[in-house]
Amino acid sequence: QGSSFSLWCVFRADARDPESHRRHRMSTGGSVADVGSGEQEAAAGRQATFAERAKRAIARWAGERLPVPDRSHLKGQVKCRAACTASNRARVLAGHIVEPQKEIPIMERCQVLVVGGGPAGLSAAIAARRAGADVVILERYGCFGGTITTVGMETLGWYRYEGTEDCEGIGREMERMAERMGGTTKWPYNDSDCLDAEQFKLVADSLIRESGVRPILHIWVVEALVDADPETGKSRIFGVITESKSGRQAILADRVIDCTGDADIAHLAGCAYSVLDCKDALGVTTVFSAANVDTARFRAYAETHPATYKDWSRTWAQTTRGKEDHLRSPYLAREFEAAAEAGAIPREAAKNLGGSWSALTKAGEATNLNLVHMSGVDATDVKSLTQAEMEGRANVMHALTALRCTVPGFEHAKLRNFAMTVGTRDSRKIVGRYNLTAEDVCNQARFDDAIGIFPEFVDGYNILILPTSGRYFQVPYSCMVPASGVDNLLVAGRAVAGDRVSHAAMRNMMACTVTGQGAGAAAAVSVRQRVPTSGVDIIQVQAELTRQGVRLQ
Repeated sequence: QGSSFSLWCVFRADARDPESHRRHRMSTGGSVADVGSGEQEAAAGRQATFAERAKRAIARWAGERLPVPDRSHLKGQVKCRAACTASNRARVLAGHIVEPQKEIPIMERCQVLVVGGGPAGLSAAIAARRAGADVVILERYGCFGGTITTVGMETLGWYRYEGTEDCEGIGREMERMAERMGGTTKWPYNDSDCLDAEQFKLVADSLIRESGVRPILHIWVVEALVDADPETGKSRIFGVITESKSGRQAILADRVIDCTGDADIAHLAGCAYSVLDCKDALGVTTVFSAANVDTARFRAYAETHPATYKDWSRTWAQTTRGKEDHLRSPYLAREFEAAAEAGAIPREAAKNLGGSWSALTKAGEATNLNLVHMSGVDATDVKSLTQAEMEGRANVMHALTALRCTVPGFEHAKLRNFAMTVGTRDSRKIVGRYNLTAEDVCNQARFDDAIGIFPEFVDGYNILILPTSGRYFQVPYSCMVPASGVDNLLVAGRAVAGDRVSHAAMRNMMACTVTGQGAGAAAAVSVRQRVPTSGVDIIQVQAELTRQGVRLQ
């Protein structure tokens, strides 16, 4: 009875009677004449509605069987695709099928189309829009943010130890907006920010809405539309074909920016690219987060068992310049060996466990646990990715068991979530008009066509160089331009042209924002100038980037 009476009071409080409604109107500047009999009747009707709802709720709590409302009059529309006939039936041949010719509806038209909604894609779309272009951005998942939101890697740039000379632009804007929205915490041992992966979905939505970019989620690009320029005869891209719940549709665009991370659009358009054998490529990771962690006890443990970058060699055969070796790092590896020795986890599983932890929350969460790695995975093959996803989740449970067994503060930890997808570091890289080299990223390269800078930070292929010396290199526009001659297509993000060591620099998310913003500005300027992306005036591109706050030197 007490609960029923409380519910009744709630409904009574929500239902404003005519007199209180009249007083409310008068107090907000209305007149007595405004409160007519019609409004009084409406208020009385609302009161009666709330009363009826309360009675039904109390009856349900009392166990009474109530009549089910008749909704038979609510009928959906019956729809069906065109029937399969002899003229539109696919033909099955030896190892493939032949689809019949069919018309594909045009979904959208725009000046700049960005494919991929991660840090590179967000930066490209926003930069192009700020430069005055009509922009559409496509993303295969249900949120923007890419590796941050779908993989759970919560740092755009974790490298900011003392002495770092950093880039400026949309990537830094993302961090500042996340901080204003309460979605950041301090990274453990330097001035970097940890981003809340869930909160960043809202940050990305806000950036897209405020910029005026037109977003489309839950959509895949399955083909590139390429023809020949009637004046030059060169191949040029003019749009893409997509697949989604809405069916197979085309999007036409004056310029296309490939921010897929795997150079998917460049591949579909016939551009040349390089790719390493799986056994030589960087591994993939299943990131996870844990809950019910005693963060105070874990912090105390981390202080009494400090790790440095020299310890990374326990998991990877790491090469540094020596200046990194003494710096503190949020790293765990010996703990998994100890768990295997104690019989808590299989020894074979322990070989793939070890890496970094990141943010610790007041709610007892340890997020962005980058501890489960797998090698030999082809990030462009769905069967290989499927195996990695399943193996990764199984190994996460081994990692969590090991943490409970050996790490103070994790004794009662439980899984909070797996990443939405396995995190990949290495796949296709285009062959560009210029291909970055190890010399460029490790020795402060300068370029006439610079579209931004990035600190001397290299992380991959067993090399770790942190930017504590204040050194940096310029990023050239030409590393985003395919050498294959497909015009009006730019590639930004980790698929830009370069060798292994340069990739270990350019794959980092903050570097991806640099190439993304550069590509977006260049695409918009080329539309404005009515010239192809291969012939855009780089001085005008640099002027636009400077206007947008990008650091060029």
